[in-house]
Amino acid sequence: MTDASINASTVQQGDAEFGDYFALLKPRVMSLVVFTALVGLLAAPVGVHPVIGFSAILFIAIGGGASGALNMWWDADIDQVMKRTKSRPIPAGKVEPGEALSLGLALSGLSVIMLALATNVFAGAFLAFTIFFYVVIYTMWLKRATPQNIVIGGAAGAFPPVIGWIAATGSMAVEPWLMFALTFMWTPPHFWALALFMRSDYDDAGVPMLTVTHGRRSTRKHILIYTALLALLAVGTALSGVGGPIYLVVALVLNALFLHGAWKISRRDEDDSEADNFKVERSFFKLSLLYLFLHFGAILAEAVLKPYGLGGW
Repeated sequence: MTDASINASTVQQGDAEFGDYFALLKPRVMSLVVFTALVGLLAAPVGVHPVIGFSAILFIAIGGGASGALNMWWDADIDQVMKRTKSRPIPAGKVEPGEALSLGLALSGLSVIMLALATNVFAGAFLAFTIFFYVVIYTMWLKRATPQNIVIGGAAGAFPPVIGWIAATGSMAVEPWLMFALTFMWTPPHFWALALFMRSDYDDAGVPMLTVTHGRRSTRKHILIYTALLALLAVGTALSGVGGPIYLVVALVLNALFLHGAWKISRRDEDDSEADNFKVERSFFKLSLLYLFLHFGAILAEAVLKPYGLGGW
C-alpha cells in the first residue's frame, strides 16, 4: 500500500454517514458505467429477460463502485493534496482507509459472483478482469508511472458495454469492441482537456499527467490527434451492426463540433488561455461529457427502434 493510511490518519476522523460510503463508489463514474453497460446489453442481438437484464446492470454497477472505492483507498495520499479531490471521504476524514478497502473488496467479490450466477460465468470473469485492470494495472501501477496513464487506464472505463453484451449473449462480437473503442479513444482528450486547466493539481500530487511531463503545448497537439482518430472511429461505427441513420447524423454533428473544439485548443497559446481562464478548454471538456452520452444514446435508439423497422440499416 502507499502512505495513504498514514496521511489520512492525520485528518480528524468524523462520523461517517451513508452518503460518505456511497461517495466512495464514485457515483458519477458509476452512472457512466451503468449507461454504457445498458447500451451494450440492449444492443446485443438477443432478447434478455427484464429481471436478468436488471440484475446484470445492477451487479456491473456494483463492480464499478467497488473499483472506485479501491481507487480512493489507494489514492488517498494524492487526493489529500489535490483541490479537485481533497473533499473525498478519506482525505476529508469521514471514512477510514481500512473501511474503504474492506468495502471495495467485499463489493468486488459480490458483484463478480452474482453477475456470473445471474447471467454467465464469462460475464462474471470479464467483470473481475475489469476491476483488476482498473485497480491494479491502472491505479496501483501506471497512474504514477507514465504520462500515458490516462490512455491505458481509459480501457477500464471502456469495458462496461462489452460486459453488458457478454451478459446478454455469452460471447464476443465486433460491435461491443467498437463501443469499447469509442470510449477508449474519447477518454484521453476528455481528461487532457481537464488537465489543461487543472495542471497545478497534478503538479502538486506528483502525478505524471501529460501536461506535467510534456507541457501544455504538447498536450494540445495530442488532444487534436486523438480527436481526429476518434472522429474517424465514431463515424465509421455508423456502418456497423450497432449503427444506423440516427447514429450517423449524431456522429457527424458531434464530431464536427468536437474537431472544431480540438482545433481551437491546438491553436491557443498559454497567455490567451490564462487571460480568459481557459474558456475554450473548459467548453471542450463540457462538450466531451455530452459527446459520449449522445453517441451511446444514438446506439441505444437504433437498438430500441430496430425491431420496429425504424433503426439500423
